[in-house]
Amino acid sequence: MTVSEELAYGTATDLAARIRRRDLSPVELLDAVIARIEARNPTLNAFVFTAFDEARDQAKRAERALTSGVELGPLHGVPTALKDLFDFKPGWPATFGGVRALRDFTVPAHCTYAERMEAAGAILVGKTNSPVMGFRGTCDNYLFGPSRNPFDTTKNTGGSSGGSAAAVADGLLPLSEATDGGGSVRIPASWCGLYGFKASFGRVPYTARPDAFGSLNPFLYEGAVTRTVDDSALALDVLAGYDDRDPFSLDDAATFSGSTRRSIRGWRIAYSPDFGAFPVDRRVAAVVQSAVQAFEEAGAVVEEVEIRFDHDQRELSDLWCRLITPLNIEGLEGIKGQGLDLLGEHREDFPPEYLHWIDEGYRMSAQDVLSDQRMRTHVYDQIQRVLRTHHLLVTPTLGALPVDNAADGNTVGPRSIEGVEVDPLIGWCLTYLLNFTGHPAASIPAGDVDGLPVGMQLIGRRYGDADVLAASGAFERLRPWQDAYARCAARPLD
Repeated sequence: MTVSEELAYGTATDLAARIRRRDLSPVELLDAVIARIEARNPTLNAFVFTAFDEARDQAKRAERALTSGVELGPLHGVPTALKDLFDFKPGWPATFGGVRALRDFTVPAHCTYAERMEAAGAILVGKTNSPVMGFRGTCDNYLFGPSRNPFDTTKNTGGSSGGSAAAVADGLLPLSEATDGGGSVRIPASWCGLYGFKASFGRVPYTARPDAFGSLNPFLYEGAVTRTVDDSALALDVLAGYDDRDPFSLDDAATFSGSTRRSIRGWRIAYSPDFGAFPVDRRVAAVVQSAVQAFEEAGAVVEEVEIRFDHDQRELSDLWCRLITPLNIEGLEGIKGQGLDLLGEHREDFPPEYLHWIDEGYRMSAQDVLSDQRMRTHVYDQIQRVLRTHHLLVTPTLGALPVDNAADGNTVGPRSIEGVEVDPLIGWCLTYLLNFTGHPAASIPAGDVDGLPVGMQLIGRRYGDADVLAASGAFERLRPWQDAYARCAARPLD
């Protein structure tokens, strides 16, 4: 076994501890990561930009720091990556999800993930694939093409953090950035067999934006995808904390790494097999229904609940598309102010589904916006009704199994599930409702169907991040999933 193979599935927690003990060199670890990326990324299309020379310089500095007596961060010497969307590091390309006209575009700013991960000692090695403007639950674009699922490279990873998920599941990195505006942490975590945690709104500050209030509609998040619950708790400890640049940043010094060992005995956990509105592939539903029983084994009481929304799933998915459109328009107009008229001379860089919603956004009235916020409030009220009497709400993460990658740069999700028509952009995702409401939520590996991963979504009370992590930790101890990555490690590289 090569050094690269031996280190590939090490956790961020263990790798950082080994570096601090000087059992492992940051340079040695980075060299192993680079070798694995170079060998395996061509069949994944997870990375769309690498900065290996810069990373090597950082690893050498991290090596010297081990003997200098300086205080080491909790992720000292651990490699990670940024997502190529609304996620920036000065001098690095920012294509906003593979927009061809932005191939050489840069943004002179750090996103929260870049800023806080580097402050914690982590080493950024590059940027990962994402769909155009993050406006779908799959990962594909006209510039770079689709990210490929390491469990089956003919399938998509899910999006929008698809490149990050592919990299972590395939052992290229122990953790990687994932942002979430409608499920983009949880969707690819579900399809790639990872743990993906979306914190409560305000827990992780959102700073790399021109509009301090732009993260509200819907609620936007920065986070990470990992292979273990402990690594996600560690990432949250690094990323969380007050920042006065974000008017919604929580002034709370809570830490979360200890939460994963808490007992959930005696908890009341609500279970909804369809989140009140969504068609779910019967094979996915069966896996989740079996997995939820683990919470009873951990001493909790699981109760199936009925959630009633006034709107069907198609009305709700259209609501998400309308809510997120103004954020996209703001980005497009900002780039236009810098001399690139993307909707004019570069309109062909965008999928037709995206252009439909952008055109709709320009036509929206103030009354339309107010009506949408009333719909959003109704969703919030129904979820709150359940969580007033239960510690958690559990649902499937997604209604469908991974879809085949398209050959035209425009992979979408399923158009129907169990005979019910759904929006192929986001309608098969039981995730975006939590971007309406701000509750913490995670996708945890629940099992598989014919070798393709299935995720289960855990939803906590507002600011109940520690509860989600505690239940996740209990589930992981009873239903460990790490052996599944052997299928990724053994995949052919041609």
